[in-house]
Amino acid sequence: MKPGSYARAGVDIGRGDRFVEFIKGIRSPAVSKGIGGFSGAFEVDPQRYRHPVFLTTTDGVGTKLLVARSLARMDTVGIDLVAMCVNDILVCGAEPVAFLDYIACGRVDEATLEEIMRGIVTGCELAGCSLSGGETAELPDMYAEGEFDLAGFAVGVVERDNLLPKQRQMREGDLVLGLPSVGIHSNGLSLARKVLPKKETTLWAELLKPTKIYAREMTALAKSGLVLGAAHVTGGGLESNFARILPEGLVGSFDFSWPVPGIFDQIQRFGRIQDGEMRRVFNMGIGIAFVVAARDLAAVERLAVEAEFEILRIGELARG
Repeated sequence: MKPGSYARAGVDIGRGDRFVEFIKGIRSPAVSKGIGGFSGAFEVDPQRYRHPVFLTTTDGVGTKLLVARSLARMDTVGIDLVAMCVNDILVCGAEPVAFLDYIACGRVDEATLEEIMRGIVTGCELAGCSLSGGETAELPDMYAEGEFDLAGFAVGVVERDNLLPKQRQMREGDLVLGLPSVGIHSNGLSLARKVLPKKETTLWAELLKPTKIYAREMTALAKSGLVLGAAHVTGGGLESNFARILPEGLVGSFDFSWPVPGIFDQIQRFGRIQDGEMRRVFNMGIGIAFVVAARDLAAVERLAVEAEFEILRIGELARG
């Protein structure tokens, strides 16, 4: 039997329209007044920059969505989505200015999507950027009912002279400092889900802690002019992500002696995973790693105390 209408074919335009109206109705300075148009817009004050450089990034939440679905909790993954994008902007010394989301689903479930969207707005508030637009696609023949995927896109801006990393200024003996993670963030979930027993619901809930957004910390550090480079520690762990910001001939030498969130101990114990594999997969307690000259350590430590955030000394640059 032929469907005879778009709704009978599985796409309900009305549900999609109601979801857009819900987003437009969220009371937050992070929600652009242009939501619902064909493209998002944001203003950049030309007086603030002599040579502005715009940065773009995109990312998703990965199989953390399966944890959220298993626990029927969607209130944190929207924050994760923003974090995974804007942290990549922040480590370049830039200010996030705009964020867009893409939601693909088998069926628009308004209650679920509204919960996700509240998280996205919260993430934008924490990042200090605007939710300037997005897209929700109902794709019944690609996703089963109840299934969905998320993608995020962010735009940032920085003065050209302040763009990180500053590889030419990096030297052997420079120090590597870390901003602590709050847990697993949004990487390594494919392994974590397979080793943590489903009955350990407290541990599964620990996996849903949202990725920390480092806007406050990285803004203060970038403004200080003391940071030579910074890396967002995501899939691949500390060493491989940190290597992306270094000039040829230098490597990060880490002691791995800092405090590690307990969730990693549990994953390692249940999965009988070797230390090397843990370090290749997970952030192991470091959300962002950054480089400073040894002579600037005291100044950076004072800055962290004044701005009320924690830094960890985790290694140094070595020849390699």
